[in-house]
Amino acid sequence: MMVLRAWKALVTLLDTREAATCLALFRIAMALTVFTTLFEMWMRDVHLMTWVDMGLSGYRPIRPRAGLIHWMGGATPDVVGRVIVGTMFFALASAAGIGGRVTNFITLQLLIALVTLNTHAGGSYDELMTNALWLLVLAPSTKTLSVDCYLQTGQWTSDAKVPAWVRYLAVFQILTCYWTTGLQKLSVYWTPGGDFSALYYIFQQPSWQRFDMEWVAYVYPLSQFATAMTWFWEVLIPLWVLAYYFRYTADSPGRVRAWFNRVDVRSWFVVIGLVFHLSVTAFMNVGPFSFASMAYFACFFTPDEVHSAWARVRARVVPA
Repeated sequence: MMVLRAWKALVTLLDTREAATCLALFRIAMALTVFTTLFEMWMRDVHLMTWVDMGLSGYRPIRPRAGLIHWMGGATPDVVGRVIVGTMFFALASAAGIGGRVTNFITLQLLIALVTLNTHAGGSYDELMTNALWLLVLAPSTKTLSVDCYLQTGQWTSDAKVPAWVRYLAVFQILTCYWTTGLQKLSVYWTPGGDFSALYYIFQQPSWQRFDMEWVAYVYPLSQFATAMTWFWEVLIPLWVLAYYFRYTADSPGRVRAWFNRVDVRSWFVVIGLVFHLSVTAFMNVGPFSFASMAYFACFFTPDEVHSAWARVRARVVPA
């Protein structure tokens, strides 16, 4: 009976449909992240050093034996340049909501062709972006806030429903990324057994700095607090998962469930996460990691919650 109840609950969960608003916001944020990342590389000619073969201006041998770049003629400046321009074009089309799943799929394949050229240059943000595009292929993310929606309905927004499980997968993806990252921070510089000095030392490394960070020495306790908050926030991600479960089963009894929903633990985790990513972006050069991560934040709340929040904002900005 327990297995049967669990199976029915899983079927009900996966069969849930909801408004497409969150998925559309996820699509727009991630597509713009892909575009701005490649645009910056293209404008600074960094793509030539990173993805072009060493004999043609790159810094290491790059000779793809299979895939799109190989079929187009190899990692030459012309080929890589065309692929980058094509990826940016389709990323903008995805952000605008043109072409639905097909556009997202093309953007995905072009981006994979680029980021797999040189495994020495890249990071977890590559997987965050490509995984997100895969999720956008699995669901109709242009049902609202898109050109496709306007062409079909004459309106920029729609009440069309989409499967909710794709949003669940996006949440699972980013929470897994955070949690496993926290579990790997085992040195005494990160954990309670040490002095929480990790961020101080990171801020002193030229490879991460946006500008001179010697001033951090004068606010060293603040950097210790930030280190501790970052570590605890990541390793306590299971509490965030529990908060989602309690929110999903809000009608069930239980004091702990009632407290989680009354305090809204989810929102506190989101606020800390936003402060973390915005601070990292302001002080450190970590590529598109923060923006790719924050794009997933569009999936943390249900479309009904997003619509309610937007209605409250409009009520305050625009008098009745």
